[in-house]
Amino acid sequence: MTVVDGLPTTHAPARRELPPSMVERVTLIMDLFEGRTARLSLEEVARCTRLPRSTAHRILDQLVRLRWLEHTGLGYGLGRRALGFGGGDGSQSRIREAAAARLHHLQIRTGLVVHLAVLDGAEVYYLDKVGGRFATTVPSRVGGRAPAHSTALGKAMLAWLEPEDVEARAGGTIGRLTQRTICDLGTLHQELNRIRRRHGLAFERGECFPDIACVATAVRGPEGPVAAISLVGDAWSPLEKVAPLVVDAARQVSRELFPGAEAQAEIQAGPPRRATDAAEGTWSPQTMDRLLAAGQYGDWQ
Repeated sequence: MTVVDGLPTTHAPARRELPPSMVERVTLIMDLFEGRTARLSLEEVARCTRLPRSTAHRILDQLVRLRWLEHTGLGYGLGRRALGFGGGDGSQSRIREAAAARLHHLQIRTGLVVHLAVLDGAEVYYLDKVGGRFATTVPSRVGGRAPAHSTALGKAMLAWLEPEDVEARAGGTIGRLTQRTICDLGTLHQELNRIRRRHGLAFERGECFPDIACVATAVRGPEGPVAAISLVGDAWSPLEKVAPLVVDAARQVSRELFPGAEAQAEIQAGPPRRATDAAEGTWSPQTMDRLLAAGQYGDWQ
């Protein structure tokens, strides 16, 4: 008991500080990511926010599922929703700008439909489509989406992700669109391994839409795939012959987006080559023979 102004009083118990609300916890976490290139581990997030590790992990997992964050082998980073996905994302505008001339050159050189897409969760999101006489028969559109596991675009990007990331994006189940669609994770992992053995070349014939075939490869940066480019034809198109053109276009876009990056062999810096020289300069005939031996024509699964 103490005396205050001559009146007896008792010590009130110290007020217990309540934990922050969920909104405050999410804000604490999001404030750690100061830019689109920031990458943090779970331990770093827990330490900087002073949240219990289990709490931080639970919130991070929810933010990844809702696409506010993304999780790769390099850690957590800002996701497409946080970067303004669907509302003028600057990175997407930059990818489209860097790829525009290459897409048009591919279309003129081959006469086929050309796609540019990014990976958004378990789907591909089409950033651009350059058509030809075949364009109206290809049921895709700029701003549209398709399941990543059923497209050459999606598989080309998934092939460079960690297996755990692929499974997290798939959510445990993958749907069948046609009789040729890969519809289980085991087969998908086998296909992604074949794509890596083909130096990133992905093919699909009738997996997303019947009678349509695609060849694609990823546009890669220091932290993984940022987009993919594909050529689209009918199911009988000899896409193997134009595959080097797609690879060369993706390399050139990678160089423009990441001019000083220490990238892997597929995007090593060097004097830019014209796409028209790709068949002669990108791969030797021996390399092409090895690539084509990875799968028989018409059946790349």
